[in-house]
Amino acid sequence: MNFKVGRTLMLMLPWKKTWPKSLGKKARVKCKLFIRMVLEVMYEVLEEPAEEVEIKAGPQVPQSLEEFVAEMKETRPDARTFATELKTMVTLLEQRTRKAKIQEYLYRHVASSSIPKQLHCLALKLANEHSNNAAARLQLPTPECVPYLVDNSFFHFVLASDNILAASVVASSLVRNSLQPERVVLHIITDRKTYYPMQAWFSLHPLEPAIIEVKALHQFDWFAKGKVPVLEAMEKDQKVRSQFRGGSSAIVANNTEKPIVIAAKLQALSPKYNSMMNHIRIHLPELFPSLTKVVFLDDDIVIQTDLSPLWDIDLNGKVNGAVETCRGEDKFVMSKRLNSYLNFSHPLIAKNFDPNECAWAYGMNIFDLDAWRKTNISNTYHYWLEENLKSDLSLWQLGTLPPGLIAFHGHVHIIDPFWHMLGLGYQDNTSLADAETAGVIHFNGRAKPWLDIAFPQLQPLWAKYVNFSDKFIKSCNIRPS
Repeated sequence: MNFKVGRTLMLMLPWKKTWPKSLGKKARVKCKLFIRMVLEVMYEVLEEPAEEVEIKAGPQVPQSLEEFVAEMKETRPDARTFATELKTMVTLLEQRTRKAKIQEYLYRHVASSSIPKQLHCLALKLANEHSNNAAARLQLPTPECVPYLVDNSFFHFVLASDNILAASVVASSLVRNSLQPERVVLHIITDRKTYYPMQAWFSLHPLEPAIIEVKALHQFDWFAKGKVPVLEAMEKDQKVRSQFRGGSSAIVANNTEKPIVIAAKLQALSPKYNSMMNHIRIHLPELFPSLTKVVFLDDDIVIQTDLSPLWDIDLNGKVNGAVETCRGEDKFVMSKRLNSYLNFSHPLIAKNFDPNECAWAYGMNIFDLDAWRKTNISNTYHYWLEENLKSDLSLWQLGTLPPGLIAFHGHVHIIDPFWHMLGLGYQDNTSLADAETAGVIHFNGRAKPWLDIAFPQLQPLWAKYVNFSDKFIKSCNIRPS
């Protein structure tokens, strides 16, 4: 069939509305058959597998719809050529779009996984200050406040972080919004390398009358006594992941997976997923044997209200008070069920869990430590970490939430979503007005508020708790975006 599509389209489209007036019955039938033949040829070409279509890369391929239409008007090709040219252009543009999207995800991965030079600068300057300034080496807390660290009449919060700037915002927002700051005790857990800079910061920036404790993991008696199951699992995880995942270059080189799948795999390579700061929450009962209840805080949150009412919430014998994530107006954030995190194509997962069961959020959790000590939650967590390693990391997406969903299964009490708004670090459609109504906002995702890739309309909610005139902040060139 060698008819000219350009002329055909010009003739067919304006005639369609006027056929009854300008054409007889036979002519209308012929036109319909003609159009059907043209469409069948075009569909035949467009439905062929992309690899069977000859792709001619180069400047001769139209770069836009406008160029394509102009070329078709000039050359007046037949239907098959028209469809082939269209498919060639669309295929090439899809390839370029896919490549650009993957590059964007890769750059975001690098940006979110690397330590910004400003944060590195801050840690170095504070470490130097700790060495040279006695005021930066104060005991935290002061000796007269030490008994309050185990006093259950106080509000005890736990923050695990190796990010000094992020920890300072959590602490400042917690104390400034507290109606009873004199009853607030914040236990900051960090690693060995960050301990002295973290201590220097909070020695030089006291948040009185709140009580701040800074402690490194190696200073906990329980942690130093012997084997720590989660540490052993993390070491194995690192080895398996390096062999199984192949690193970011292998992930990006995959030509068959969708960009969103590649993005998820890149995010799984983030150092935070293999950080002890992220896993330490599963050992809270052992780390704080004298405490009965704590609120655990991630370091990428901002507190916008008084959190003392959390101690009045009756958990009804449950261990973990958390916001569930399968209900709410925001379908992208609040639509997470177990099948969002666990691999239900694996028989071990399918046999033990319901894919439609609602998930819940880490980041702001009330933990009843007395109730926890009566359960097998920590051992369950370690058991499933081992099972995931045996399965080549195929039971869930990498991270601490999936094994947490399993370990705390049946031990979660759902609290009001006001206490924890999620998603401010991976989507930009949360409005400032909505975010301001939440008690706690969580920048979970890559776009952390201290990074250049933070969403500009939300970043001020975090930046308001940073004193940009502070000498350490200024000297490290930390500025609001």
